[in-house]
Amino acid sequence: MPTTPDDAAARHVPVLLQRCVDLLAPALVEPGSVLVDCTLGMGGHSEAVLDQIPTASVVGIDRDPEAIERAGARLARFGPRFRAVHAVYDEIADVVEPGSVQGVLMDLGVSSLQIDEGERGFSYAQDAPLDMRMDPSVGRTAADVLNTYDERALARVLREYGEERFASRIARGVVRHRAERPWDRSADLVDLVRASIPAATRRTGGNPAKRTFQALRIEVNQELEVLARAVPAAVDALAVGGRIVVESYHSLEDRIVKRELAAGATVSAPPGLPVVPADDEPYLRLLTRGAEEADDAERERNPRSGSVRLRAAERVRATPDRRRPRRRQERHGESAT
Repeated sequence: MPTTPDDAAARHVPVLLQRCVDLLAPALVEPGSVLVDCTLGMGGHSEAVLDQIPTASVVGIDRDPEAIERAGARLARFGPRFRAVHAVYDEIADVVEPGSVQGVLMDLGVSSLQIDEGERGFSYAQDAPLDMRMDPSVGRTAADVLNTYDERALARVLREYGEERFASRIARGVVRHRAERPWDRSADLVDLVRASIPAATRRTGGNPAKRTFQALRIEVNQELEVLARAVPAAVDALAVGGRIVVESYHSLEDRIVKRELAAGATVSAPPGLPVVPADDEPYLRLLTRGAEEADDAERERNPRSGSVRLRAAERVRATPDRRRPRRRQERHGESAT
C-alpha cells in the first residue's frame, strides 16, 4: 500500500511539539535558516517547524528507510524547503558543514513507526521476529545478540542498558533456552523474563519485559554510543546563535545529553585563575532549567510523553578546537584532510 501524508500524521503524536518549535524559533527567523531534524521519524516536528516558521528549511535525518519514505510523503508539499537523508544521526558532519545550521532537534528513543509495526520486533506486546534494528538492512538483530553473547555479556547489557535488577537470572535463562533451540520470537523472550522475575516484583511497574527489550534495542542499535558522538557533533554543526533541542526518554540518554550540554555551558579553566582564557569560556548557554517534562494534560493526551526529558541550549561562540568532536574519518583512523 503506498504511503500517504495522512498515514504518517495519524501514526505518531509528537512529544512536546509546540515547546520544541518555540525553543527553536528564535534561531530560525532569518531567511535561509536551516534546522537539522536528526531523528526525522514520521516528520511531525519537522512539519510543525515548516508550517510555523516560513523562513526555515529542514534537513531530516533517519536511519530507518521506511521513516524516510513516510515522512517524505508527508512533507512533500514543502518542496525544496525539506530534504531527507538516510543516515545515522552521528553522521551529521557528513550531511551539513560545521557551523552552517541554525537549529538541531533530536527526539530520541524508538518511534511510533517502529513500535507499532509488529514484524520489527520492538514491542513486547505482540509476538514478532526478534529484530529491533532501526535500519532493517544492516547490522545484527536482537536474536543475534541473544544467540551469540555469553551469559556474562548478556547480563551486562541487561543491567547497564535496561537497569534490570534480575539481569543475571534472565541471562542464565537465555543461555539455557538457546541450548535447546535458537531465539527467534519475541513472545518466547517475554515468557522467559516473566518467569525469571519474582512474582512480587511483577505486580507493579508494567510489563516486566520492558527493561529487557529496551536493553536489547539499545545494544542492537548502539544507541548510547551514537548519542555520545552525535550531541557534540550537532553542537559543532550550529552557527553562533543556533539552538539545539534534545528530547530523551530514559535516564541513560538524558545523562549523556546533560553532560554534553553542561560541559559547553561551563568554564573549563581551573578555579581560582585571575583571568579566564578565551578558550575556556563557555560556548553554550542553557535554555532550560534542568530537564523539562510534559505536563499532566499532555501525558493524558499522549502517553508516550510520560518519560520525556527535554534540554536545550544556544551556541554563543565557536567551539574551541581542543573541545570540538573529532571528524568521523578520524574516528575510523583516516586522515581528516
